[in-house]
Amino acid sequence: MHRRLSPRHHRFKYRVFAMLLELDELAALDRKLALFKYNRWGLFSFQDRDHGDGRPLQAWLDDILAQNGIEAGGARRVLCYPRILGFVFNPISTWFCDDENGRLKAIVYEVHNTYEERHAYVLPVGADSELVRHGCAKNFYVSPFLSRDCRYNFRIRPPGDGVAIVIQEEEAGAPILNASFAGARRALSDAMLAKMLLRYPLMTLKVVFAIHFEAVRLMLKGIRRHPHQPKTVYAPDE
Repeated sequence: MHRRLSPRHHRFKYRVFAMLLELDELAALDRKLALFKYNRWGLFSFQDRDHGDGRPLQAWLDDILAQNGIEAGGARRVLCYPRILGFVFNPISTWFCDDENGRLKAIVYEVHNTYEERHAYVLPVGADSELVRHGCAKNFYVSPFLSRDCRYNFRIRPPGDGVAIVIQEEEAGAPILNASFAGARRALSDAMLAKMLLRYPLMTLKVVFAIHFEAVRLMLKGIRRHPHQPKTVYAPDE
C-alpha cells in the first residue's frame, strides 16, 4: 500500500507476494525445488546480480555491516520479490542479519530505482527486536515526485508467522508518504510456488507496470517532478 498525503492525496494498494530466503540455503533450494533456481533461469529464481554491488553477497554484507560498526556474522535472510520467468524489479529488498546466536542485529534496506541504481541503508537493531523502529535521512534518488530533502521512518515486525514493513516518509519535515507491506508466512514448496504463479501471474511485470501507471496518475494531478540525480560512484585511481 502507498498513500501520498500532500500536496494531493493519492493512494493505491496491490496484492503481491515476497520470498524470505536465507543466503546459505539458496544452493540447496535449487536442488530441492523444481520451480526455483539459484543464479540461473527458472520459473522462479534468485540471482545475486539483482542485489549488492557485484561482489558475492556475503562479502558485500560483511563489508557494509563492518563499515557501520555492526557485528552480525550469523544468518542473512532477504525478503524480496523473486525473478518470475526471468524478470524482476524490487523497489526495496530487506535484509535481516543475525549474530552467531540467532539474534537480529541489523536490517539492511536495499532500495532500487528504475534507473538500475541501488543503495543500502544499514541500521542496527537494539534489544527490542519484536518491533524495530529506524529512522534515517534519504540520500538516494527514487521517485521523480519526491525530493532528496526527505527522511525515512521505518517500523518493522521481523519475519515470524507474519512480517510487516511500514515506511513513513517526511519531506522538509512534514509527512508526505506512507508505504507498507504485510504478509503471512507460508512454507516454500513447489506446490506453493505453483499456487503463487496462478494467483499472481506475471507479478514482477505488474510491479513495473504499476509504477509507471501510478506515475501517470500523479502527473495528471499536477505533482511536481524532480530531475534524476545519479548515484555518485567513486572509482579507484588508475
